[in-house]
Amino acid sequence: MTRSDWPPASQARYAVIVLMVAYLFSYVDRQILSMLVGPIKADLGLTDTELSLLHGFAFALFYTVFGIWPIGTWADKGNRRNIIAGGVFLWSLMTALCGRMTHFAGLFAARVGVGVGEAALTPTAYSMLADYFPPEKRGRALGLFSMGVYFGIGVAIMVTGALVQYVAGLPPIDLPLIGEVRGWQIPFLLLGLPGMLVALWVMTVQEPPRRDTTADLPSFGAVISHLLGNRSFYLNFFFGISCLTLLFNGIAFWFPAHLMRSFGVDALFVAFTYGPIMFVAGAAGILTGGILADRWRSSGNQTAEIRVALVSALCLWPVSIATFQVDNVTLALILAIPTLFFSSFPFGAASAAIQLVTPNQLRARVSAIYLLVINIIGIGLGATVASAISDYVFADENRIGDGISIVALFSAPLAALLFWRCQRAFKEIQPN
Repeated sequence: MTRSDWPPASQARYAVIVLMVAYLFSYVDRQILSMLVGPIKADLGLTDTELSLLHGFAFALFYTVFGIWPIGTWADKGNRRNIIAGGVFLWSLMTALCGRMTHFAGLFAARVGVGVGEAALTPTAYSMLADYFPPEKRGRALGLFSMGVYFGIGVAIMVTGALVQYVAGLPPIDLPLIGEVRGWQIPFLLLGLPGMLVALWVMTVQEPPRRDTTADLPSFGAVISHLLGNRSFYLNFFFGISCLTLLFNGIAFWFPAHLMRSFGVDALFVAFTYGPIMFVAGAAGILTGGILADRWRSSGNQTAEIRVALVSALCLWPVSIATFQVDNVTLALILAIPTLFFSSFPFGAASAAIQLVTPNQLRARVSAIYLLVINIIGIGLGATVASAISDYVFADENRIGDGISIVALFSAPLAALLFWRCQRAFKEIQPN
């Protein structure tokens, strides 16, 4: 396919920026809980493990299931832009509804709704961007899109941290048309509603023409057949990325609580130290990984994307453990820079790898299955495994950092082994 067959570069750049902003808002809404651990625990009497279930399992279960069916199927044959816009509106509404819940069950249900809405974005966006950018440019395009994760977490930490400091001592207040609002509910209301405007902005993106398609949408059986026929790559790669996602989600969710519990700092300190580090180091890592994968691929390296993931796992192993074992808050924050850089490093390249070896009309559903695996393990268990270790092994919430270190001790080297194993299969299934 010639360069002129692809959409205009300006149109492609506009699409990736709009979708990145939508991804930013998805992670703002997803990450709010990490800065509200203290106020929610105090008000609702929840444990660390229950809070981690709200952050992980409640979100991930329906996020992953709906990503495959029906949303993945719609995305492989329908208008992907409209699907994303509807998802953005739904998750923003459900985030705002979290600010009206006063018990665990209500919060759990609202978080399920956030997950259902967010299921519409990532696999659908992967499919769209693969039709906007040729293979040698996809790594950086998907890296730029995925920067929204780290911008979103950073913004959530900074904005929510400042709000927590402000509303911590406030009594419940009555708002017109809304009713009584507790201090910890305000961030959900303030951060959920603007996302509805982003949904309108998404509607200005043009749906790109699909490439290499067939008249009829391949069945879900064809998706499973493709995965099983190439399981030497998909199985090792999916579970390798899952190991890194497990570690990253544990770090992202529990690092603010670790700083506050271990070093006695307040939410405002965390907001404007850890927040900017996440914003800059995380975004720099994923974009650098995508650019490096594109550069290696342009030079003829057929395992470029897998090499990026392997570098990430090997570098992340020692530095992530050290981050949670030092006894000085400044040193912990300094070590958080390479930890967040290398924890984000592989994800843009990983998305590009899957689009490269997956036929067009299977991409959204294969991407959704990829997200199912990495999110059930990573989001569903990432925060929960670490908190279960501190709650039930050490019986001390102040040892949440030790829980993260134990997760890192096993997950990073296992990821490296799985990436090493899948390199040959990845090379063999690439299109000519």
